[in-house]
Amino acid sequence: MSDAPRPGEAIAETSLAEDARLTFIGRLSTPWRERGDCPRQGSVDGPECRVEVFPRWQAALDGLERFEELELLYWMDQARRDLLTQFPAHLSAPRGTFALRSPARPNPIATSRVRLIGISGRMLTVRGLDCVDGTPLLDIKPDRCAFMRRG
Repeated sequence: MSDAPRPGEAIAETSLAEDARLTFIGRLSTPWRERGDCPRQGSVDGPECRVEVFPRWQAALDGLERFEELELLYWMDQARRDLLTQFPAHLSAPRGTFALRSPARPNPIATSRVRLIGISGRMLTVRGLDCVDGTPLLDIKPDRCAFMRRG
């Protein structure tokens, strides 16, 4: 994929600040090896994907099995970080980066609402992801709008 902006796109003149410290807590395993293969947005009816939580964070999963849906936050490590405006192929005119769900943004943090299929140790099986295989995981939260599982 080319880093050249498309017609109608604008690039920010900036050096990237490193004032936030994030800790990756795991990795996402999906069927998509290239950015262009990923769906535009995940679907809870999509393919099963795996969430690997690093060993030091396994205890933080306690109680998560009680929820049907989760919100995953992840770092789109292959995304551009300098676009002010973008011209996605599915639109007829450019839009500002903050008016889009594109992974190209100053801080490429993505979020997906996923259906929890199961947990085995530190591995979660989910449906609803839309990212490249190997994407770093930032956080897992029970979906506040989802119902808890019975039991």
